[in-house]
Amino acid sequence: MSEPTGPTPYGYPTGPAPLSAGDERTWGMVAHLSSFVAAYVALGLIGPAVVMATMGQRSAFVRRHAVEALNFNISVLIYAAVSGVLAFVLIGIPMLVALAVLYLVTTIQGAMAANRGEEYRYPLTIRFVS
Repeated sequence: MSEPTGPTPYGYPTGPAPLSAGDERTWGMVAHLSSFVAAYVALGLIGPAVVMATMGQRSAFVRRHAVEALNFNISVLIYAAVSGVLAFVLIGIPMLVALAVLYLVTTIQGAMAANRGEEYRYPLTIRFVS
């Protein structure tokens, strides 16, 4: 349940309280790093989706980072599936290795940017969610 911001003239809460700048940076970083939790079973998009659904309503900054991480993880899942099929003709094996390195490096870069309070755009990302 969201925290009320205070009573209105009628005594009802007005909605979720906005996040502090420090909390925004922390949740933005969590949006990126949470993808590592389920990435080993190709479900790295669950963490960013949960952050977007829970904290994205309280902060536009957190929502932007969660959406970016979610789009990147969906794109990586597609690229991994294509590379997996191409592994049967051997070209997919180096593609999977390159994708793994790209995933690791860019996810850490996104988390560091969020921690600094900066925006981050992943390379090679298809924008499914806006």
